[in-house]
This record gives sequence, C-alpha cells and structure tokens, in this order.
Amino acid sequence: MEKKSTVFTATHGVMTSEVGVISGELELVTTCNDEGMLTLNITYVGADEWYTLPGEEYRLHDVRDHEVVHGLLAAVLERP
Repeated sequence: MEKKSTVFTATHGVMTSEVGVISGELELVTTCNDEGMLTLNITYVGADEWYTLPGEEYRLHDVRDHEVVHGLLAAVLERP
C-alpha cells in the first residue's frame, strides 16, 4: 500500500461526500493498494477529521500511475 500527500490552498473549495464544500489550507492523501484501488481523502491541515471525495470506486490500470494521478488531482483541486 502506497500513500501520497499534498498540502494546498483551495480558494474555491473542494466538494466532499460528508460535509459538502470545504476550502482553505487542505491536505489531500491518496492511497493505492497492490490491485490499483485508490482511496481519496482530504482534511483541513492539522485537523483530525478526514473526508472523502465524491465518486464510486477508483482504480488504476497500473499502480505505477499513482504518483501522476495524485499530482493531477492536487493540481485540479487547487486551481482557482
């Protein structure tokens, strides 16, 4: 299992499944297991409560793409 983490500022907000839109200084953590299943979690920096990004099952065809997909997600969520 591999984890990637990025801290960024979301000025326009990020939709979560649990509480709706959150914004400000956030941390995105993606986890990829050996079968390519991805989990996408987000939190306010320094908070204990984690949220999930909306959607169903996320799966990579090649687990080596995890770093690239994580980077793309962080960039898209941060853009104004």
